[in-house]
Amino acid sequence: MAEPTGSLEPLLAAREVVVFCGSGGVGKTSVAAASAVAAATRIGGKVLVLTIDPARRLADALGLEAFGNIERRVDLRAYTGEEPRGELYAAMLDTKRSWDELVLRHAPDEATAYRILDNRLYHNVTARFVQSHDYIAMERLFDLHASGVYDLIVIDTPPTRNAIDFLEAPARMSDFFGGRLLRWLTMPYRISGGRGARMINVASRPFYQIADRVLGSQFLQDIAEFFLNFQSMYAGFVERAKAVEQLLHDRRTTFAVVTTLEGAPLREAEQFCEELTKRNFHLGALVLNKTLPDYLLSREGAHAASVLERETEALARELKKTGLPRLDDPGATARVLRTLGDSFRNYEVVARREAELRAELSRLPDVVVNVPNFDTDIADVAGLARIGDHLFAQTTDQ
Repeated sequence: MAEPTGSLEPLLAAREVVVFCGSGGVGKTSVAAASAVAAATRIGGKVLVLTIDPARRLADALGLEAFGNIERRVDLRAYTGEEPRGELYAAMLDTKRSWDELVLRHAPDEATAYRILDNRLYHNVTARFVQSHDYIAMERLFDLHASGVYDLIVIDTPPTRNAIDFLEAPARMSDFFGGRLLRWLTMPYRISGGRGARMINVASRPFYQIADRVLGSQFLQDIAEFFLNFQSMYAGFVERAKAVEQLLHDRRTTFAVVTTLEGAPLREAEQFCEELTKRNFHLGALVLNKTLPDYLLSREGAHAASVLERETEALARELKKTGLPRLDDPGATARVLRTLGDSFRNYEVVARREAELRAELSRLPDVVVNVPNFDTDIADVAGLARIGDHLFAQTTDQ
């Protein structure tokens, strides 16, 4: 038998924020949602699963059509048929709405807030700026945690390659809005006498002369005004960045990396685990998803394969006695049985390799959890509950 898998239950019971990371296609979204379902069902309290990944897979899995920035309750009883101990809520990050709320909340005054919101560049910058989505995701997480409404917040992040950007977004945004580039861009406007004045001395500097000719002075003025107004919130950016950083390093927060045991996703997962450790984030769990079932390493399975290898002809003759039409040809039946035995042996080899990998990977996090590959797609809360059985080490099927 393979070594017993760990359980996420103690980890989820002890933490307030669990951040699920993983490369694309490994089932990260399903595992994150299943963890939230299991926690709400068995541990209790108010549990929120928040997806930062723009894809809507979580909404589909939870059966939520109108799924956005506002948390919506998921009716667990309708799917599981059991009375849950707690409540489950779900939300998906709405970047534009979250930015609007941030500006209204942290601008020094209402007039500045609406100057930012009405600026022609505001939508493009907040929608397309590289760090915009990641930064506002951190803001949303911080606000939800600070509200104290939820006992556990489960975060479903974008694929791993972007997860590092997600972790670094607060510091990068505060550096950007206080950086040399913006001071340089806005300098002529700042020295011209205030936000209401026209830009001056443009022709005296080659860069601004070219920019004025290519972009137009009105465009430069819009840029300068936008970033000058935004810089009025700079102190708030720095303060919040430090608060978010503290939350991510807090003992109440942990990270769970989801991967399959295929080469590329596994290497990426190991690299991300090393990055988390190097940056002093708590690596709570490694979830190995879509693995082969443990029965492939069982004594009973090995014995059955041996019987098929040794007694194929005899079994075929016995099966012919049943009188079933498809078993009336012992030669054909023997070939099918032999193929079954060979297939089992081949899968057994792969399962042993997976077991060795699991043992080796157990040195990385506090918990290594094994979730087998299912024969049907996970498309609703009932399916997520099946994954939750394995995440909480209460396996009922393979």
